[in-house]
Amino acid sequence: MQTLASPPSVLKKRGRPAKGEGGGLRAELIEKSARLFREKGYDNTTVRDIAAASGIQAGSWFYHFKTKQDILVAIMEQGMARSLAQIEAIGEQNLAPRAALERLVEVHLHTLLAPDHDFIAVLLYEWRSLDQPSRERIVALKDRYEAVWDEVIGALHRSGDWAMPSRFDRLLIFGALNWTVQWFKPGSGADVKELAQQALLFILRTPPREA
Repeated sequence: MQTLASPPSVLKKRGRPAKGEGGGLRAELIEKSARLFREKGYDNTTVRDIAAASGIQAGSWFYHFKTKQDILVAIMEQGMARSLAQIEAIGEQNLAPRAALERLVEVHLHTLLAPDHDFIAVLLYEWRSLDQPSRERIVALKDRYEAVWDEVIGALHRSGDWAMPSRFDRLLIFGALNWTVQWFKPGSGADVKELAQQALLFILRTPPREA
C-alpha cells in the first residue's frame, strides 16, 4: 500500500538559516525587535519574544546577533544611517539657509512620524540601555547628523533671517520637533509638510522675506 508523503512543515527549522535567507531574516529581526522595544521597552523584551514575533526558534536568533545589545545597536545604526543619508543630501544641495532649514525640519518630522519608523522611539527612549562602546558608535552618527543642522543654523544666523538667534537653537529645535511623536496624529487635518512649515514659522518667528 502506497503511503502519502507528509506535508511540508510550516514552522521554520531550527538551526542555521538556509543560504539566501540570512539577510531577509536579519532585517525581519531588526524590524520586529524595534517594534517590541517601542511597545514593551528594551528591558521588558526577551530574546524569546523577538524569536516568537519573527516566527523562528529561539536558538536561530543567535546566528544573526550574539546579544540583545547587538540588536539594539543594529536598530539604531540602521535608522540613523537612513536618516543621515537624507540629511546630508540636503546639506549638499546649496539651498538658501531658510529653505535648507525648512527641508531639514520636514525630513526630520517625516523620520519621526512615519508609521514604520519604530527605530525613532528606540533611539529616543532606549539611549540609556546602550553600553559605552555601543554608545560611541551611535554618537559618531549623531554628530554627523547634528553637524549638518549646525551648518545651516549658522548660515541663517549670518543671514539675519532669524528674529532672535541663540546658541541653544539646535537643542531647542530638536526638543520641539521630537515631542511631536507624543501628540501628532496622521489624518488630524495637517500633513507633515504643513506641520514643517508651521514649525519653521514658530522657530524663526519671521515670515519669509519677499523676493
